[in-house]
Amino acid sequence: MKLNTLEQNGKMIVRVVHEEQLITDVQSALDFMATVRYETGTDRIVLDKAAIREEFFDLKTKLAGEILQKFTNYQVKLAIVGDFSGYTSKSLKDFIYESNHGRKVFFLSTEEEAVAKLASV
Repeated sequence: MKLNTLEQNGKMIVRVVHEEQLITDVQSALDFMATVRYETGTDRIVLDKAAIREEFFDLKTKLAGEILQKFTNYQVKLAIVGDFSGYTSKSLKDFIYESNHGRKVFFLSTEEEAVAKLASV
């Protein structure tokens, strides 16, 4: 995992570059957050959808809720970047919509959108 930091609107944001899945369960999410914060000192993270286990996007597993609750508890803002149009679940679409209208977790199409969003909250 490579961590690229950048500053926008006076806020430090880290873009995580990865070659493998980084978040597969709650503990790996906690480890990921701790590593990013320790190595960069920032609490704003841009992460590719591919770095997250696919079961995360099946809300019946409750994995998304459990993991994103940890990000919220530890006050880490997360922008997940990818194509979410292939998901047909209405509940997932509603979840993404509600998240994007909040202030902690965002599901966006591009890195540019993700950085802009994290720089504005």
